[in-house]
Amino acid sequence: MSDKPIYKRVLLKISGEALMGDQGFGISPDMLKFVSKQIKSIHDIGVEVAIVVGGGNIFRGIAASSYGMDRASADHMGMLATCINSLALQDVLEKNGMPTRVQSAISMNEISEPYILRKAVRHLEKGRVVIFSAGTGNPYFTTDTAAVLRGQEIHAEILLKATKVDGVYDSDPVINKDAKFIEDITYMEVLERQLRVMDMTAISLAMDNNLPLTIFNLLDDGHIHEVICGGKVGTRITK
Repeated sequence: MSDKPIYKRVLLKISGEALMGDQGFGISPDMLKFVSKQIKSIHDIGVEVAIVVGGGNIFRGIAASSYGMDRASADHMGMLATCINSLALQDVLEKNGMPTRVQSAISMNEISEPYILRKAVRHLEKGRVVIFSAGTGNPYFTTDTAAVLRGQEIHAEILLKATKVDGVYDSDPVINKDAKFIEDITYMEVLERQLRVMDMTAISLAMDNNLPLTIFNLLDDGHIHEVICGGKVGTRITK
């Protein structure tokens, strides 16, 4: 496989859970360093990288709402969790030699820039990594939907969803040992079969705008680089 990227601009979605490592809660410093190394491997070959990071390692709005908390309040807390993760990721990326900007969908001027599309695109053109925090800034929308939305806005050529699983299976591989791995699938099949790879709003938005998605395991060293250079990794979701 060549070292030449087939994409110029990508949006990387990292789940909050991926940043926990093995510790079950919070942010693992070792995992942050590992993620930074993976991102550097594609930044160094000239790829423009934007990132949306989840907050599930700190707080999950949808889980809190299930035990009686107001959904809007719970989701706002979840958005703040993504800001914590974004600042941690920014710090480790900059220590690794990548200029990074955090843009937040909720105003918090002391710690991040406001989300301004033209400014974000200018940062990318100048070789800076841009981290979009606080989701879409609205309750009831997940960071998956935020990732697809931001991916569309910046004209990313692909959305890479980095998770703890190898890709999409026809059933939960943790529960069903005979679950079959799916290498290629359409948006419509994901929706019809209710495959919980991303929430349905995110899949629908990607389908409406024809944004290709690749779901892959972040924990495998070199997978991001492989995807960017055209390798067969994870599950590809397209029209």
